[in-house]
Amino acid sequence: MGIVSRSEFETSTAEAFDRVWGLADDYGPIPARSRDPHALLIADDDAINRLVLANLFGDHYEIDEAEDGTQALAMVLNDPLRYAAILLDYQMEGMNGIEVLQGLARVRLVERIPTFLISAEVDDAVTERAYALGVMDVVEKPIIPYVVNRRVGSVIELFSARRRLSTVVQEQQTELVRRATTIIELNRGMIEALAAAIEFRDGESGDHVRRIHDITHALLTDTDLGSGLSSDDVSNIALASIMHDVGKIAIPDAILCKPGRLTPEEFETMKTHTVVGAEMLAKIPQMRRSEVYRYAVDIARHHHERWDGRGYPDGIGGSELSMWAQVVSIADVYDALRSKRVYKDAYGRSQALNMIEDGACGTFNPKLLATFRAIEPRLNAMYVGQKEETRG
Repeated sequence: MGIVSRSEFETSTAEAFDRVWGLADDYGPIPARSRDPHALLIADDDAINRLVLANLFGDHYEIDEAEDGTQALAMVLNDPLRYAAILLDYQMEGMNGIEVLQGLARVRLVERIPTFLISAEVDDAVTERAYALGVMDVVEKPIIPYVVNRRVGSVIELFSARRRLSTVVQEQQTELVRRATTIIELNRGMIEALAAAIEFRDGESGDHVRRIHDITHALLTDTDLGSGLSSDDVSNIALASIMHDVGKIAIPDAILCKPGRLTPEEFETMKTHTVVGAEMLAKIPQMRRSEVYRYAVDIARHHHERWDGRGYPDGIGGSELSMWAQVVSIADVYDALRSKRVYKDAYGRSQALNMIEDGACGTFNPKLLATFRAIEPRLNAMYVGQKEETRG
């Protein structure tokens, strides 16, 4: 490789700086090679000094030589994965050793490639500056071959061990993520199976919980209702929504599956599914470790509360109600109206909307109603073409 001028370096390596800038984080995006770096870069404007060091390390490494700092920095930036170590003379024409260190430090390559500064005149200021930039060691001339060999060799082994450890850690992290993903998928499957089983017991097809999930997700995605919630939050709330009626598992079949209107006493029993469901979820150890937990317990208990405080079981309203419980509440009402149940036919779209707007199903948050109105045409698509007879 020929010597390049400072001006040529400044124009030709700008892209190289940008290319390696993103490789700076410890054990980050620099791709792993199948083997350790295999070359040493010796940067010195004295050919004899380069020859001495090349003879010292040539049996174990490929040797690249740079005749000045500008050339050395360009070579490293061109292939940062090639070098096991850099031996850098302090006094060189053009860009000196400290300036090369500054260039390497800018893209944090001194953290990845052990770099040694060699100088015949080492003062405290130079040494302090070199260590501040991340140099591994400062070696005085004339060098003592076996000392330099041991210092450089030991550091290269240390960096090699660190790379191997990093690879092992990355592999373990990948495996942990894979296992965690599998567990999450299994847990979600069990949650969906439990919710669907309860719906089947209630005489439903199981589609109710799927629609509640989808309506909840739609009401919180890219709307004012979902302001401040991340996409993960929305997904967790939607997943929690399918457990809103889990407490119905404790309701007797005679009440749960009754085709006619419930008596006041039966309705009081039915209302207990909210408290029972929340208590059931709160007692599942695996649930407590889940991100879904706090949403699921809150929704199970409060999805029958209303904005004016006239719902159940706690009779709370207004700002006391979480937005996710309110969202599931209107989703549950809308789907109940639009679907056929053992005790009624499905209502038509216009009648269902009028009942929600007029308060026939309880009072809802005005902000919630506004969002519901805006996205209802999308929700209606879930019910278009359904086979059940409708009325209204």
